Amino acid sequence: MSETSAPPSVTRPPLTTPDAPWPVAVFSSKIHDYIDRLGTVWVEGELTQWNASSGTVYGKLKDLSADATVSIKLWSSTVAKLPEKFAQGDRVVALVKADWWVKGGTLTMNVITLKHVGIGDLLERLERLRSQLATEGLFAADRKKRLPFLPHCIGLVTGKDSDAEKDVLRNAQLRWPAVDFRVIHAAVQGDRCAPEVTAAIRRLDADPQVDVIIVARGGGDFQNLLGFSDERVVRAAATASTPIVSAIGHEADRPLLDEVADLRASTPTDAAKRVVPDVSEERDRVGQALARMSGRITTLLRHEFDRIAQLRSRPVLAGGDWIVDERANELTYALDRGTELLDRTLERAAAQTGELATRLRALSPQATLDRGYAIAQLPDGHVLRAADQAPEGTDLLLTLARGAVRSRALGASGDVRTGK
Repeated sequence: MSETSAPPSVTRPPLTTPDAPWPVAVFSSKIHDYIDRLGTVWVEGELTQWNASSGTVYGKLKDLSADATVSIKLWSSTVAKLPEKFAQGDRVVALVKADWWVKGGTLTMNVITLKHVGIGDLLERLERLRSQLATEGLFAADRKKRLPFLPHCIGLVTGKDSDAEKDVLRNAQLRWPAVDFRVIHAAVQGDRCAPEVTAAIRRLDADPQVDVIIVARGGGDFQNLLGFSDERVVRAAATASTPIVSAIGHEADRPLLDEVADLRASTPTDAAKRVVPDVSEERDRVGQALARMSGRITTLLRHEFDRIAQLRSRPVLAGGDWIVDERANELTYALDRGTELLDRTLERAAAQTGELATRLRALSPQATLDRGYAIAQLPDGHVLRAADQAPEGTDLLLTLARGAVRSRALGASGDVRTGK
């Protein structure tokens, strides 16, 4: 254990007590000594205030991402040595020395030197962020959504009363007067740009009436457009379900929002022309389409008329009598053929009938009667077959070849077959 270390069980006595307080001068001096040991530090931030008074500049330096601001002071001698001009909104790196004023009890951040953040540093940071987002696939072409052909409502994120807002509204309404807008004003540069643009994109994306969102800003220098390369803005655009159109700056300006947006427009005017169709052009297209359809239908009808005329000009269609004559010949042939077939059928049927009649006559009792025989029937109608069936006095009915006679049996006689 070192000599300066107190045993764990020993509590250091307080520096002051109610009976032995520090004088204010001692307390202030100790604060000065403590702060003075901090030395000088380099601090990066954005100038949100830059006011000169009698050569001395009083300003404020705000953190680039967090909600933290410190007041700074530049003596006239320091301002005279600055190689560049500075203004509100600049991103800077300052060499700051904290100074505690013992007599007044105030803390001052004295700036020893000040310089703009190098473009190279910013570009390096942007390239690192660009590579990271590209690796995540946020710039992939297959993620980009198609814009609606005719949006009924367009969301617009832009600066209040800006030329970009006027350009988008004027050109869109000139092309399609019925188009509707939901405009949200946001800071388009400075420390408020990224959070306000992010919030505006999310708000419009949540609106079911908005069909497409345009984020528009006029031209500006590299640093003024940095807010549209902020990771918060880029990710808000990437996660939006509504198509996003980026119209930031001019043709040469390429913030990261351009990479993730579903469509990049070179200017706000170009965005209006890309999002909203021209009503006169669409009417011309409809007229041209109708003309093409009418021409094709006319050509088709003319072709069919020609085909019908060619068919009608053929000899077989020149007169209609041949059809009746041909059908009459066919009918006459059919009748003659039918008559012939019917006669043959009748002849065969007559021959068969005659043959059957001959057979029938050969088997008929009438033929037997015609040979001189007779049929004797008892009174009850039964045929007399034996003599003992007709004792003497029995009435008999004799059927002859022609007609019948009644008779009475006189009794049995000899057997006709034997002659006895």
